[in-house]
Amino acid sequence: MLKKLIFVFVLFTLFAQAQEIVKLPYKKVEGLIWKGKEVTYVTDIPRVANISKPSIQIFKPKKEINTGTAVIILPGGGMTINSILTEGTMVADWLVKKGVTAVVLKYRLKPTKKGKDFADFKKKNRISYQQKKEIHQKLFPASIDDALNAITYARNNAKKLSVNPNKIGVMGFSAGGAVTMGVGYNYTEKNRPNFIAPIYPWTSEYPVQEPKQDAPPLFIVCASNDPLKLATGSIDLYTSYKENNKDAELHMYAKGKHGFGMTTQNLPSDTWIERFYDWAVSEKLIETVQ
Repeated sequence: MLKKLIFVFVLFTLFAQAQEIVKLPYKKVEGLIWKGKEVTYVTDIPRVANISKPSIQIFKPKKEINTGTAVIILPGGGMTINSILTEGTMVADWLVKKGVTAVVLKYRLKPTKKGKDFADFKKKNRISYQQKKEIHQKLFPASIDDALNAITYARNNAKKLSVNPNKIGVMGFSAGGAVTMGVGYNYTEKNRPNFIAPIYPWTSEYPVQEPKQDAPPLFIVCASNDPLKLATGSIDLYTSYKENNKDAELHMYAKGKHGFGMTTQNLPSDTWIERFYDWAVSEKLIETVQ
């Protein structure tokens, strides 16, 4: 119980630091109907479900350390929930301290029934693998569109947000990593991200494709012992870039499993976000703050 209360306190403390919450435009998804409001469940970590309307929370760094870079963050959760703390606001908090504007995106998720707790939620929303596949075929394009609209918002409001319109990237975890891949395959000239960072992306559900001709720089993280067997998919994603002479970096940790995000496991994978920062600095996507 104490652990749960600590997580709730941290979650809402981080939410309170967000300077702005913005609703994004969206189109209806044929064949998907959401009922009720989004719901937050708290067990070991907070999880948000039944997101039907996309929105972003904007976290700004202090003016004196602002680098002008923005990262749009997509939490994971199998397209059913968003791990909003360890793959969302905690990532934002780390980046903001490095002078990066962080934008946490709540993209659309599978319509779900409310449970009295998270265990009941999972029980009420069990469906077959085939049903999941059919829903994901409709949902992924909508969620990708949400992320592209988040890029558009950040770019159109670059002056207001104090960001460089040419330094806006997307970082997604697991299912959010799959959506990030989708962004990399479906952007236009106006909403092209300047870099993408899929973290243990759900390649088994959203397959690797050939990168676009002007594909943005790519940063990937995964663990070899990922129980969802996503390591080979991350390697395939990296290989697809290198075979087409595109800029990519891959960090494959021996241990870490799946969904580690900003949790501490006392493993080398704990420092993955530092490797992202090092890469972004070396690529001149983030300026170091003196």
